[in-house]
Amino acid sequence: MIYWLLALVILSTAGISAILYKKNLNLWLGHFIKRRLTGKWHHFGQSEQLTHVMFCFVDHYEPQWGKNISIEQERARVDRWLYDYPQIAGKFKDADGEHPKHSFFYPEEEYRREHLDKIAYICAQGFGEIEVHLHHDNDTSENLRNTLTSFTQTLHENHGAFCRNPKSKNLEYAFIHGNWCLNNSRPDGKLCGVNDELVVLKETGCFADFTFPSAPSDTQPALANEIYYAKDHPGQPNSHNTGKPVERGGRHWGDLMIITGPLALNWQRLKKKIFPQIENADIRGNMPPSPDRIDLWVNTQISVNNKPDWLFVKVHTHGTQEESMDTLLGQPFEQMCEYLENKYNDGKKYKLHYVSAREMYNIIKAAEADVQGEPGAYRDFIIPKPEYKVADIFNEEIKHKA
Repeated sequence: MIYWLLALVILSTAGISAILYKKNLNLWLGHFIKRRLTGKWHHFGQSEQLTHVMFCFVDHYEPQWGKNISIEQERARVDRWLYDYPQIAGKFKDADGEHPKHSFFYPEEEYRREHLDKIAYICAQGFGEIEVHLHHDNDTSENLRNTLTSFTQTLHENHGAFCRNPKSKNLEYAFIHGNWCLNNSRPDGKLCGVNDELVVLKETGCFADFTFPSAPSDTQPALANEIYYAKDHPGQPNSHNTGKPVERGGRHWGDLMIITGPLALNWQRLKKKIFPQIENADIRGNMPPSPDRIDLWVNTQISVNNKPDWLFVKVHTHGTQEESMDTLLGQPFEQMCEYLENKYNDGKKYKLHYVSAREMYNIIKAAEADVQGEPGAYRDFIIPKPEYKVADIFNEEIKHKA
């Protein structure tokens, strides 16, 4: 009998191990458990202290996503955002009177001026900001540097995106890596190629990376649910796999800040009635932002070390995919905002702040500097707000409406 029990234990252990590696949980689960055991993840709502929730929506915004996409389909995708997003986001306000903000991380390789004119118009109305997205493969440091410098300059000159640092003269931007492969992090070395990507990003004006979480991808770094600084390891890929958490009273370290979104195990959603679903804060057509997911995002307690009353929730999407747009621009988005504002903006336990990627970074830096007051006052703490250019076609439309 004992042999049968021993065999069962071995088989169960082997089965669990196989699942862990199949879903790449082995890459981040250790740090995830450590955070819980060391008190880095508390049950929210138990503290008497007012908690501020910064909510940021980042979008891998790809109008050319898919195969054999016509220019007409691209235009239809962007037009849906142009007309629908300001209307739906305009229904909601946070504790500062700000509407939800969409951070459009636009791919360099998909640039079309007419699309960016429309996105810039949305941003000029206060409903979002433009940032940098990039897919590349077998690249070099020199080519990457030229690509990022040229693209940020184009976005700035044509659309008013970004502000120039008065000291470095660089245009300052946030970044999301296509295919999750920051710093050549895929084990097979594909879909990037640049081992010193952190350095190139820093030297071209990037203030923070917003790529992660990427689980269940094998590019997921070990430091789940952390805001941290990463430092390049010369000649080695995946340098951001380790780093130093940002902390109150601390200062900049290494090369680049990594701002991660929630990553957890959702025990309310079981696969095969046994295994918890991986929660990676991805919103799409078949993964709407339900109340249980929202609570889990907040309860990951992503914060600057020693500043637990300021929480940072970054969710992500691919907003130009038709199967997701009814979720992102329809009732599920409205229900998400209603739930956020009802539960996390009561003014007693919580205050809600809708922020762009740039504003989230600024508030993180304010927490690091140990400032006084509420986070909403520090949206432009270091990186100023861009002045987006409205294309002539929209200027005429505004004059006509006036």
